[in-house]
Amino acid sequence: MTRGHKICLFGLAGLLALGGAALVFIATFDWNGVRPLINEKVSAALGRPFAINGDLQVLWQREPEQGGWRALVPWPHFSASDLTLGNPDWTQGKTRAAQFASLERVEFRLSPLPLLWHEVVIPQVRLSKPSADLLRLADGRANWVFTLPAKDGSEQPSPWTLSIGEIGFDQGRINLDDQSLKTRLDLQVNTLGKPVPFAELAGKGVGGELAQATQDYVFGWKAQGSYKGLPLEGAGKVGGVLALEDASRPFPLQAEVKIGDTRASVVGTLTDPLNLGALDLRLKLAGNSMANLYPLTGVTLPDTPAYATDGRLQAQLKDPAGARFEYQNFNGKVGESDLHGSLTFINAQPRPKLSGKLTSEQLRMADLGPLIGADSNSAKQARGQTTRQPTDKLLPVEAFRTERWRAMDADVQFSGKRIIHSDKLPISDLQTHLLLEDGLLRLDPLRFGVAGGSLSAQAQLDGGKTPMQSKLQLQMRALKLKQLFPNVQQMQTSYGELNGDANLNGTGNSVATILGGANGDMRLVINDGRISKGLMEIAGLNVGNYVVAKLFGDDDVKINCAVADVGVTKGLAAPRLFAFDTENAIINVEGTANFANEKLDLDVIPHSKGVRLFSLRSPLYVHGTFKNPQAGVHTGPLLARGAGMVALGVVAGPAAGLLALIAPSKSDDNECAPLLAQLKAPAKH
Repeated sequence: MTRGHKICLFGLAGLLALGGAALVFIATFDWNGVRPLINEKVSAALGRPFAINGDLQVLWQREPEQGGWRALVPWPHFSASDLTLGNPDWTQGKTRAAQFASLERVEFRLSPLPLLWHEVVIPQVRLSKPSADLLRLADGRANWVFTLPAKDGSEQPSPWTLSIGEIGFDQGRINLDDQSLKTRLDLQVNTLGKPVPFAELAGKGVGGELAQATQDYVFGWKAQGSYKGLPLEGAGKVGGVLALEDASRPFPLQAEVKIGDTRASVVGTLTDPLNLGALDLRLKLAGNSMANLYPLTGVTLPDTPAYATDGRLQAQLKDPAGARFEYQNFNGKVGESDLHGSLTFINAQPRPKLSGKLTSEQLRMADLGPLIGADSNSAKQARGQTTRQPTDKLLPVEAFRTERWRAMDADVQFSGKRIIHSDKLPISDLQTHLLLEDGLLRLDPLRFGVAGGSLSAQAQLDGGKTPMQSKLQLQMRALKLKQLFPNVQQMQTSYGELNGDANLNGTGNSVATILGGANGDMRLVINDGRISKGLMEIAGLNVGNYVVAKLFGDDDVKINCAVADVGVTKGLAAPRLFAFDTENAIINVEGTANFANEKLDLDVIPHSKGVRLFSLRSPLYVHGTFKNPQAGVHTGPLLARGAGMVALGVVAGPAAGLLALIAPSKSDDNECAPLLAQLKAPAKH
């Protein structure tokens, strides 16, 4: 053996001996002796007291599952017991918890070879009985936010990197006191005893292609407390290991939660749990009103009757355009109506946006009442809302929640294919397109199928202004009288139709205040119908019943034409022309209807066609309120207020405007045309 070979051999033997001595030293070293130093360094780095109060150990063990030569390399296994991390100084006197967090034991193993490249690789960490007391004050300070001590500007960034593969845990506890959200929660986690397969709870269609790779449910959890002032209770199941290194590995979730009157059930997966990457859940929601979801989710939804939905929720929480939530192919009920569709919510800037398409195969008309505050007081109480509608008022006084309209934008299309209604409201279908942008709400179009015809509207409510400004344009076309009054036998032979227009502007935050100060006009034309006391009874118009009985007795009377042109100024509606052309007489209505105080002051004046007993009948009045109208017979002469001169041809302007409404009629012999032509003609002197 040459001299050089001997030197190399002795050098290698020396290195091996030195390495062996180092391993023996590390294996036999009492690591508890360095606990004070570790506690001091970690406390200084975190800016709050840290302590390993129990035993600190390092064991060297091989990892056979690594395979090949790596299985021969011993790995260091670290363990420490009774660890505590304190609170920042500002929490003194503000929390009863002595520590921010504590651990009964932590164990992890360190991959040795990556240390040569300044990489700290920890394949797995196991935590035993973790506990945390979280506190956030009303001013935003939170004890889970670490204010690290300032570094010297001359310090260079550390060349070391840290990578953690998985975090395993057993039973634990989290207590949350969030004063800024008015939320207090106590969460307990315990082992199930026997794992529950993911597919057993999730079923098919949840989790996507990664469902087969999803781990079983290992832990059960329970929570109780309050969220944003609402009582909360819940329970569910989760997996046993958080996969931090492989962000695509799904983590199983299952929960049943009740917050206030809202109940939610979820089952599915969370991927990239460290960064809250994505969700794929089956979500069921139920509650007394969708509007009650706003304080929980920040999503502005309409006031509705009791609802329940079931669908698939997928979320991309790290989307560059903003967290994206898709509630796909859900089915549900709102009141007694069904609801189906898909919705997308993007938490974008400057405002989040909700978009989607909804359909209802069978829509109950009464379920639409809460949208405009027109539902009953008992229905509001059932939804847990304060009763606001006065018993003596007909127009809804419930205020629109315009303060929520600027919280998000919306673009939602809705189609109600079949409408369930009473015989008094022959509506067949509904279509609307809702657009909400920076507080400006538009329904364009809002279209109903009514009595074989259509009712179309364009509504605009500007909730960004105080008080709210509103515009409404409405068109009624070709409403068939025999379908409008299906229970009136005499009307079934009629070919008559109803056509009308309305154009109103107003300000205010409720239907009552908007109409109470509205300006605009309304026009209506009806041809070829019949009127009777029985018809008024069917329509539920008790005052109309009285008026018709006084004018015509109990007989049916043919209406050749009925026309109305009503101007509205600051909530006061006054007819420029309001006339019924019957086979016996022309009946005029004049006076006012005040939307501000809901008072009526109307006169019904008959003008006989020829010498008949009918001409002896006295003019009538309708007074009282919208809710409680009262009718009677005038005992003295009337002062003409304008419309009473209809027979003299002094209403040319209103008549000309109403002639345009005859054009949509499919009847070739519309009997309103001669009357309006006569009224349009210049007055004879």
